[in-house]
Amino acid sequence: MSDLDIRPAGDRALLLVPAEAGTVAAVVAELRRRPVAGVRDTLPAARTVLVTLEPGARPELVEARLREAVEAAAARRGELADEADPWEIPVRYDGADLTETASLLDMSEDELIARHTGAVWRCAFVGFAPGFGYLESPRAGLSVARRDRSRTAVPAGSVALAGGYSAVYPRSTPGGWRIIGTTRMRMWDPDRREPAVVRPGTRVRFVRAEDG
Repeated sequence: MSDLDIRPAGDRALLLVPAEAGTVAAVVAELRRRPVAGVRDTLPAARTVLVTLEPGARPELVEARLREAVEAAAARRGELADEADPWEIPVRYDGADLTETASLLDMSEDELIARHTGAVWRCAFVGFAPGFGYLESPRAGLSVARRDRSRTAVPAGSVALAGGYSAVYPRSTPGGWRIIGTTRMRMWDPDRREPAVVRPGTRVRFVRAEDG
């Protein structure tokens, strides 16, 4: 974690690049737990965190505080697994790509489902669409490539796998992930106090449900 690269990103932002991509979630959690003076917003991606500065903030001072925060995140990384219980998302495993995806992973459908429901997933970052969280769980062993051809419309509530992540489509959009199931949980609702069910750092467990 100490091998942290901090790069300027325009005149009001810094790009944090931890040496280990797997530490991004811990960095974001620490910055939320103990906000750094001079930081307006943080935006995690797969391997980086974009930090937007308050107007007038001095980047060199903020950078020093960010390095302290990242060191603290390294110290707390092992504690994250013991935080609050994960969100449970009921899933009906009826996706159009379930059979093919299981075959590509050289396992049965039942084993794929068991691994998907048996793991705790953590939202590494969000993007693509509001409420779309990239959920990672390396121990699940469910890394599979996207479809060769994207669908023009993937229904809201589709539960999918691609590129080592799992996700739930919060609304109907085009998409190339492999759909393995569906859920009735509404992942994005602008009328809620917290519109998104998952944010960076949110832990999720998928639960098999016959009615989704």
